[in-house]
Amino acid sequence: MAVAISLSERGRGRTAPNPNVGCIIVRDGRVAGRGWTQPGGRPHAEAMALQQAGEQAGGATAYVTLEPCFHDSPRGPTCSRLLIEAGVKRVVIAARDSDGRTNGKGEAALQYAGLEVVTGVLADRARAAMAGFFTRQVLGRPHVTLKLATSLDGQIARADGESRWITGPAARAHTHLERARHDAILVGRGTVDADKSRLDVRLPGLETRSPRPIMLGSGRPPKGWTAIVAPDDISALPDTDFLMVEGGARTASTFLAADLVDRLLLYRAPILIGAGKAALGDIGLESLSAAHGRWRLADTRMLGPDRMELYERVDAS
Repeated sequence: MAVAISLSERGRGRTAPNPNVGCIIVRDGRVAGRGWTQPGGRPHAEAMALQQAGEQAGGATAYVTLEPCFHDSPRGPTCSRLLIEAGVKRVVIAARDSDGRTNGKGEAALQYAGLEVVTGVLADRARAAMAGFFTRQVLGRPHVTLKLATSLDGQIARADGESRWITGPAARAHTHLERARHDAILVGRGTVDADKSRLDVRLPGLETRSPRPIMLGSGRPPKGWTAIVAPDDISALPDTDFLMVEGGARTASTFLAADLVDRLLLYRAPILIGAGKAALGDIGLESLSAAHGRWRLADTRMLGPDRMELYERVDAS
């Protein structure tokens, strides 16, 4: 299942509105097929893995990160039916599909056909890999990552606005890798005007993975961009399950104040700026005690001289 989850990450940022699922077909202790949801949502992971496995799928075990779909679609047959017709004998599922058209029905269909079904294997890891899909299903909006690059004293620019570059090449390359894992990327109108932002992916081999650019603010956006007026408007962005916010202090503060950030991606450079432009403004914090317990450290690593820290939102429930 861990391998299937890893495969699911290959589709992240390219499969919306479908989830980025991973699938492994194993027979007699050997991998017969591998699959992950393809760009645009089709083929599904199961269909890709079954096609690769061919006749070896008969009597095999399928490891799937999400409950196989049950509802019919004009774009292709249901994955639960494909698994049954291929002669798969056992299906191991990580997470149940929260879509009401499939939720529990895919699992029931497999069991009714006589397949052995095991559920809940590495469910939390699978849900994390498909966080955009689940956030959209539960909250009706994309999963939001806020990226900030700061000095040790929390500044994102000098007082005169100079900000290139606070972090080094390795940290900037990591940012581009993160961009490639998102459907869309958003900055504020001020950043658009000041920086003439490209917001693309400039890593060799990943240039086609550039997210769609979004501008927050009034006025006409650059050609090829989408404009929204308020942070809540992200709910209406089409085919967007993973959204990266890279705007300046005002945009970052606005998203935090609206409680729309699920993931904080911080890059800290070993420099001091002093009097400059702070990374954040007012985020609506009512007391210092309210600031605690909201974020947990999920990852940290050194990128050259810079430190990357990844924080995930703590579920209030």
